[in-house]
Amino acid sequence: MSAPVAPVSDNFWSRLGRACFVRRRRVLAVWLGGLVLVVGLMATVGGSNESDFGSPDSEAGSGFDVLEEHFGGLGTRLTGSIVFRTEDGIDDPDVVAAMTGLFATVDAIPEVELTSPYSDAGQRQGLVAVEGPAAGTIAYAQLDLDEAAGEIRSSEIGAEILDLADEIDVPGLQIEVGGSALGEFEPPESEVIGLAFAIVILILSFGSVLAMGLPIGVALFGVSIGAGLITLLSNVLSVPDFAVTLGAMIGLGVGIDYALFIVTRYRESIHQGLDAEEATVTAINTAGRAVVFAGFTVVISLLGMFVMGLPFINGLATGAAVTVLVTMLASVTLLPAFIGFAGHRIEVTRWRGLIAAGLVSVALLGVGLQIQPLLVAAPLAVVVILAGFAIAPLRRELPPRRVKPVRETVAYRWSHFIQRHPWPVAVGTAAVLVAMTLPVANMRLGFSDESNFPEDSTTRQAYELIVEGFGAGANGPLIVVAETSGPQDLRTMAALTDAIAAGDGVAAVAGPIPSNREDPVASGAATIRVIPETGPQDAATVQLVEDLRDEVIPSVADDAGLEVFVTGTVAAQIDFSSYLSQRLPYFFGAVLLLSFLLLMMVFRSLLVPLKAVVMNLLSIGGAYGVVVAIFQWGWGADLFDTAGGPIEPFIPMMMFAIVFGLSMDYEVFLLSRVKEEYDRTGDAADSVADGLAATARVITAAAAIMVVVFGSFVLEENRIIKMMGVGLATAVFLDATLVRMLLVPATMELLGDRNWWLPRWIDRILPRIDVEGGGHPAPGAPVGDLSPGEDAERELLDA
Repeated sequence: MSAPVAPVSDNFWSRLGRACFVRRRRVLAVWLGGLVLVVGLMATVGGSNESDFGSPDSEAGSGFDVLEEHFGGLGTRLTGSIVFRTEDGIDDPDVVAAMTGLFATVDAIPEVELTSPYSDAGQRQGLVAVEGPAAGTIAYAQLDLDEAAGEIRSSEIGAEILDLADEIDVPGLQIEVGGSALGEFEPPESEVIGLAFAIVILILSFGSVLAMGLPIGVALFGVSIGAGLITLLSNVLSVPDFAVTLGAMIGLGVGIDYALFIVTRYRESIHQGLDAEEATVTAINTAGRAVVFAGFTVVISLLGMFVMGLPFINGLATGAAVTVLVTMLASVTLLPAFIGFAGHRIEVTRWRGLIAAGLVSVALLGVGLQIQPLLVAAPLAVVVILAGFAIAPLRRELPPRRVKPVRETVAYRWSHFIQRHPWPVAVGTAAVLVAMTLPVANMRLGFSDESNFPEDSTTRQAYELIVEGFGAGANGPLIVVAETSGPQDLRTMAALTDAIAAGDGVAAVAGPIPSNREDPVASGAATIRVIPETGPQDAATVQLVEDLRDEVIPSVADDAGLEVFVTGTVAAQIDFSSYLSQRLPYFFGAVLLLSFLLLMMVFRSLLVPLKAVVMNLLSIGGAYGVVVAIFQWGWGADLFDTAGGPIEPFIPMMMFAIVFGLSMDYEVFLLSRVKEEYDRTGDAADSVADGLAATARVITAAAAIMVVVFGSFVLEENRIIKMMGVGLATAVFLDATLVRMLLVPATMELLGDRNWWLPRWIDRILPRIDVEGGGHPAPGAPVGDLSPGEDAERELLDA
């Protein structure tokens, strides 16, 4: 017999759910119109992705200002190179004819300014290898791109140059296009792989094809509109080119999760005897309000990155937050409309739908992995659907799953097992997480260079040729610049050139180069080009920049009263990393405090939010450790088609914001159920077991989808996206397994009634946040046949 359901109160959430259900055609029309509008604007206006890595009041920034004023922006624009090698020597007539023709064609591209190694300027800049085994066989042309090009146009220019190079047929001539700005760009397809596995997980969880399709449909709407908005925002904000991919990664994960929670709550209400409309209202009034709370938590965490005060970080945070916000809105408005169209058919699954869904999953996997034979599954899915109307076995419905009471579930028995051994479980699990966190002590923040690109990419090949012919430091020269006002300043710059050349870690020095070559004395500025012995991402290069600024330059320039700056792309990246490192503690502190206060408002407890903060730190610390081991130390880096290098300075911050937001979701979903049982029974032990049993399957399914979606992005070419994918997938996995299934029941058993203690004076002044809503089924009701466990959501959130 179905458990009784309390009537749903008439509040904003219930009215929202009812309105979207009843006016589903209008709601769908609004969302479709919004999608068309955003796509249309995106096609018309386009985007202007750029990454401004400048940090406020940095020395590199001051140097760029001098370069902009006196050298026309030298060193401030996107750059690249055309690197070539031939055993016959670069002066071979056939080689000269082929390469000068290529250079002339490339120089004619409006956004490109090219310096040929065959020109006088190229000779002065040392664009031809003159020492070692590669002398006279390797050279490169320097490309400076117009600021209007942007990152997307730059990658297109790189592709154009490659096409031109492929047309050259000179035996023994190797031509590569260097520079990350000109790197190969392919539209991301990893989200398709994530969708393929999400289909399988959702069908296994729900046992219903239609119930599977609703979360995916909502997530795709949210991600599509979010991607369009990010592109449009790039016209007014500094938004990096990978922001859309990052937004898709986060949007797919949270979008499917949020819809999963609401659909699970809807189906549970259907099984309790409610009609489709009332079940939808109940789902939005319970799971829906929790989704909004969780979504805003993620958004607030992301927008917390504005405390860093950097345009690049602001753009990245805004893009991700917009995608999450749109996806959250779709979950509480578009999803009820979809449910209105589906009605009770959400409970019916026929063999034709199940087989077709499986074939679609295979086809999506073929698209993501670029395995052509698998694409035949798509037309086969259509054939199965059509044949299913005529062939009786395909029309047959799958039998419903058996409804299992909460206290007969594996999760219930598991919780009591953990609670019988709380100390060993708590200590052992914490020790594992701490051990995984240890690599963080050696984390080195910085920017990776082209040596981390896939080995078969032209960008990586060009980098290696530069190393072979000119040394690793030629891939990231430093620029020393100063404003000059007479011959004395020029003599000081000349003395400085000698001092730099005599220093450790310097491979070559060129200069001083006045801004006015025809009349050096009248020049307003002069530069010195410094080639380090080590590559751009090497720790020794960072040390060289620090030594130049702190010791070498002051020893010469201070007495002369000349203000000298060390600048260039590498120096700017070093300043950016240093700036972020100094401000990260403030950001971490703000997010931790926010999480603590929000959980304290929700659960009216002091120890529960404190434990949650500590456990979240352990899970994200373990994820940081995995990222350092793979992407910095290089353990197994070959499996990810990359190499060891520094960790991009914004990665820890992005991971921290996203993971803390997502972990708040699971915290609310689980503990709200535990708290309700404790309030009802006063039994600290059974309330934990009941809460875990009621939510374990839904949290497991949600986490599995997150792990698959995030994990699929390791197949992307971009190292930053790979790193985010591995880090987020690891963090979610640890949070949903070691933390939720082991640490939470163990520590709550140890604390007992003290879990819910809150000083009265704090309780009086603390605002209340209601994420539970109404319409709870009676305690002890069976767990839904669905999957993540119907009841799984019973309070799913009840929250």
